[in-house]
Amino acid sequence: MSDLGVKFRKFRYNFRHGFLTIENVVLLSSILFCLFCTYRSIEAMNRNWELSENLRKAEKSLELKKVEIETAELENAYYRTDEYQELAARKFANKQLEGENMVYMPENSEAARNKHVNEVATLEDEKKEYSNFEKWMMYLMP
Repeated sequence: MSDLGVKFRKFRYNFRHGFLTIENVVLLSSILFCLFCTYRSIEAMNRNWELSENLRKAEKSLELKKVEIETAELENAYYRTDEYQELAARKFANKQLEGENMVYMPENSEAARNKHVNEVATLEDEKKEYSNFEKWMMYLMP
């Protein structure tokens, strides 16, 4: 039993005088401080990236809403014109000017309705997806 106590005292002495010197404590604390600062910096960069992405999405949605409002205002202005009122009267009330004959055309066929559907699908496929590197470059150099 005393042999175990001697080994423990030797270990404690070597630990205090070999490892717990001022130089080792300062070195260990500086390494821990650097790791802590690095972790916090990466955490802050991640938070900034998320906030900038949220801001970018909000700006895009704001721009889209502005365009929608402008379109609605132009549409309302068009509905107030005499040209639209005359066309609406002709279409919905079967009104016509003197000397005009009304001609009723058949509905469009299914082929005519789906003529431009493929072109819209190819335009959507052409939208560019940014790589991770390009996103970082956009974030670091706006």
